[in-house]
Amino acid sequence: MIPAVKNHPQSFEQNRYVYAVVSRRSHGLSIGINMNPDKFCNFDCVYCQVDRTTPGIDAKIDLRLLEEELRSMLDLYRSGELKKYASFEDTPDELLQLHDVALSGDGEPTLCKDFAATCECVDRIRREPGQPPFEIVLITNATGLHLPEVRQGLSFFSDQDEIWAKLDAGTDAYLRTIDRTGVKLALILENIMAIGQRRPVIIQTLLLEHRRQGPSDQEIDAYLQRLSWLKDQGCRIKLVQVYSIARPPADADARPLDRSTLEAIADRIERLGLKAEVF
Repeated sequence: MIPAVKNHPQSFEQNRYVYAVVSRRSHGLSIGINMNPDKFCNFDCVYCQVDRTTPGIDAKIDLRLLEEELRSMLDLYRSGELKKYASFEDTPDELLQLHDVALSGDGEPTLCKDFAATCECVDRIRREPGQPPFEIVLITNATGLHLPEVRQGLSFFSDQDEIWAKLDAGTDAYLRTIDRTGVKLALILENIMAIGQRRPVIIQTLLLEHRRQGPSDQEIDAYLQRLSWLKDQGCRIKLVQVYSIARPPADADARPLDRSTLEAIADRIERLGLKAEVF
């Protein structure tokens, strides 16, 4: 695996907010915005790669600095200078084509108090003459999609922009085990359903072995029932991303699930009439 794919640090040189990675799921270059430099999240996923043993920084987004960093990163991309950085020097040119600016980071981006202002900033910059075309992608655990601040921010999304909503479980018990959260699965499903009735949504599902056990057959059945319910409610699911751990997680008991198992689950998803892709 090339370094730019294997490593996804939420930092770039001395930047506070903006970084660049080659994303498996974007199939190309993704410029990330760390919406949670304070590392605040309402999940504590066993597969999370964020080092929470070191403290974060101020939760307040410095929009002036964020805008400066994003413009600088786009300049590096346009000029071809990005290729000169060590993490990208061995990356094939076809993987250095800009796909998106992703709202993500060291926590849950929809919990960022400056979510709407950040969305406005990114949308304003991409509309400027001379900027390279890109989509905006929100990578979220879906728990905050109902919040007024988030709905205001999503008003800056175009029809081509994407929401990648996490759905790792079919039951509350498994959600508590893998995503280690007190949030109820019902809220996640309601939020995905509500947004998916307004615009197409991508479901992101990470499956893994934890303490030497993968998800049970009953859990996978429950997960598939949730997807079927969303589809029946009129949720427009553009794609289900089925993937496993690609980088070292914080929890040593979390390990990748084998590809054949992922493909078998993806096959069952497609039998529901949904498109699935394995990573």
